[in-house]
Amino acid sequence: MIVSLTIVRYRKAFIPLALLAMALHRLLLMLQKGCTFWKLMGCGRNGSFDLKPDWQQWGLLATWNSRADFDNFHQRSFIAGWWRKLTTESWTLLAEPLQSHGTWDGDMPFGKPDVKSYAGPVAVLTRATINLNRLKNFWSHVDAAARVMASSEGYITSVGIGEAPVFRQATFSVWESLDHVKAFAYKGGEHADIIKKTRSENWYSEELFARFKPVTAWGTLHGADPLQGKIKF
Repeated sequence: MIVSLTIVRYRKAFIPLALLAMALHRLLLMLQKGCTFWKLMGCGRNGSFDLKPDWQQWGLLATWNSRADFDNFHQRSFIAGWWRKLTTESWTLLAEPLQSHGTWDGDMPFGKPDVKSYAGPVAVLTRATINLNRLKNFWSHVDAAARVMASSEGYITSVGIGEAPVFRQATFSVWESLDHVKAFAYKGGEHADIIKKTRSENWYSEELFARFKPVTAWGTLHGADPLQGKIKF
């Protein structure tokens, strides 16, 4: 299994085409050979959960049976051709699942990997469906958590992605090592307290947490490769 995350940016004038792609590409992905799971998503502005969408930036997270299946999509699909012609930038990360807990729309898209011997850079996906009666609790803590993450040792980059505004949100981040992830998540004081509240106050109706080994990446966002000089593949 290989997991892909592609983030693309459109010109402001092409935002209507970006919205059209969310419907059109959905139909094509249903028929895409070798693609076992996919989510077309919008993006936030600040690299984490965000109430303010970036209408120029959009993402596709997908799982593939093999690298060959992804390569076929990347080289020959209508969607990839659409991106090449209509977007100003794109950035893609390929990764292999290391660990995954929870579900996404009732599925376990990354299986049940439990690789504990890995040492190296790690990508992390945190995804949740927020209970409507806990939206205020959730969003009141988001900005503080994002600031702590961005200033944490070992943090490299992140992107906020979501299937729906406000209540179906995710963050995909890249770190220098798993130890840095654990230090942020469980030893960071403020963020550790937030994790406890998600449990005690029942913020989520569904959640998924997954870790990945970055395999390769290419492209740019905002004129730069987010991983350049920071990860050796």
